[in-house]
Amino acid sequence: MQRWQIWLPSLQRRLALPQTSLQLCILGMLGGLAAAILIILFRLAIIGLQLFFLERTDDFSTVAADIRWLLPLCGAALVGLIAWITGYRHYRLGIPFVIHRIKLKYGTMPTRNTLNQFFGGILALASGFSVGREGPSVHLGAYGASTIGKYLQLPFNSIRILAGCGIAAGISASFNTPLAAVIFVMEVVLREYRVHVFIPIMLSSVVGALVTQSVFGNVNELALLNINPISGWHLPYLVLCGIVFGAIAFVFNKNMMRLIRLFKNWPLILRLALAGAVTAAVGYLIPHAMGAETGAIFYAVNAPNDVALLLTIFIGKMLLTLFALGLGVPGGVIGPVFGIGIVLGTLLAIIPSAVMGDSSIAGTYAVLGMAGLMAATMHAPLAALVAVMELAHNPGIIVPAMLVIATAYITGVQFFNNKSIFLLQLDFLQMPYKLSPADDVLQKVGVLALLDNQYQLLDAPDEPQVLQALDKLEPPQQLLVKRQSETGHEYLLASYDVQLSMTGASAVQYLPLQGVNHQATMAEVFAILEDKREGAVYVFREQDPAQLIGIIRWDQVRSLLVKQNNLL
Repeated sequence: MQRWQIWLPSLQRRLALPQTSLQLCILGMLGGLAAAILIILFRLAIIGLQLFFLERTDDFSTVAADIRWLLPLCGAALVGLIAWITGYRHYRLGIPFVIHRIKLKYGTMPTRNTLNQFFGGILALASGFSVGREGPSVHLGAYGASTIGKYLQLPFNSIRILAGCGIAAGISASFNTPLAAVIFVMEVVLREYRVHVFIPIMLSSVVGALVTQSVFGNVNELALLNINPISGWHLPYLVLCGIVFGAIAFVFNKNMMRLIRLFKNWPLILRLALAGAVTAAVGYLIPHAMGAETGAIFYAVNAPNDVALLLTIFIGKMLLTLFALGLGVPGGVIGPVFGIGIVLGTLLAIIPSAVMGDSSIAGTYAVLGMAGLMAATMHAPLAALVAVMELAHNPGIIVPAMLVIATAYITGVQFFNNKSIFLLQLDFLQMPYKLSPADDVLQKVGVLALLDNQYQLLDAPDEPQVLQALDKLEPPQQLLVKRQSETGHEYLLASYDVQLSMTGASAVQYLPLQGVNHQATMAEVFAILEDKREGAVYVFREQDPAQLIGIIRWDQVRSLLVKQNNLL
């Protein structure tokens, strides 16, 4: 037996506890490494394909018009082919799907969905669709990190944390924003803050950033923007800008969901074909609106005073993003929202630039537009603020960004009742993402953490043997009986029942026990025992389901809930 197989059970038991551990931190960094490798391969494939026909990556204005309109049509056809090969039922993709899997399936990601996301995302981004690379990055990161946990058969509560590590590393590797990646995972994906979760996710994000920087360098797209400090008289105008960002975020989310509902009954192939046709038509006329956010940044920098061009790019990018994501093209929403926000911010900077007679503040307003639109669209104000701080490398942007983000967020929530685009999609797709208070507590504790070995096991005993064993039993010790059944064998919990003895029947009560895998959490135990609120379950390892390794009693579940949140 290999050495790692000897210490693996103790590692599994350690990680079943919801507490910070060196082992989990190391595994989180390994998960970050796996995620970063996948993202690097993903990004290199996109760059390699684009450089076949583009002079500069993500700038589709550099390709001839007669070729440009063919790219999205060919891309849509190839994406549809991949979906057909892997199976259409495996086409649920993107951050909403990852949030659903994190909450309901502990972050484990199906392989076929991941293949769809990897190859479909490469083709979509390489062929000019207005989608972001962070959607596939989140999916690939969760898959890479959670696969390590699945291979080691770790408790599901720790696999969920590893999936969060992979997501953070994926976002960090995509945008070179390690801190914003951590905040995004805690604020949007996990939607909670726990120190034992935060630390490994933070380390994973660091690994993702370092590995990616070793390949692509320590640069980001916003390095093109010239971010200058702005004086206090801009602040009232920034409030108005925040209101505009909140309103545009509402329009974006509303129309995205309108398109999703309108075409929900269309076959996937037809939806992709329509997305390709719209992108081909708009891209033929407005090539600057194609691709992710980089092209929009380039033109915001080089033409900050060209109102007609910026307005055309803004309208074109809104249309392309809505149709691409609304019709199911694989990709993320964050990248396009960055691009739209940058162009919109640059447009709004024209008024103060005209007053000052100086357009040097255009870059500052572009970054503020990105932050405000991200905060209002995704309901991620803190992640948006941290992203701005990391991407801008300028502390002078913090106060204006806080004002714009707060105004945009409040405008969207208070006046438009705008919800996060991710939650809107999850609600429409009927993919659960909320947990009951009890499950929320119990999912964080693996069954190995509370494994009870205080029991006596009898193999196919007769009644006198059971009675004799019960007489000698010392609480809280339990008596288990193993008997043959039609399916092979079953375990029963034997105990005295006074009511039965008074009727003259046998004084022994037998409660059938259900088994749970050693990777299960206390939430699965609660689901089994909740109705009767008594009894126990037995725990087994997947390699040998017939051999129990311990039990979990109902009173242990009850004690955990009372101790954590007084939920019972």
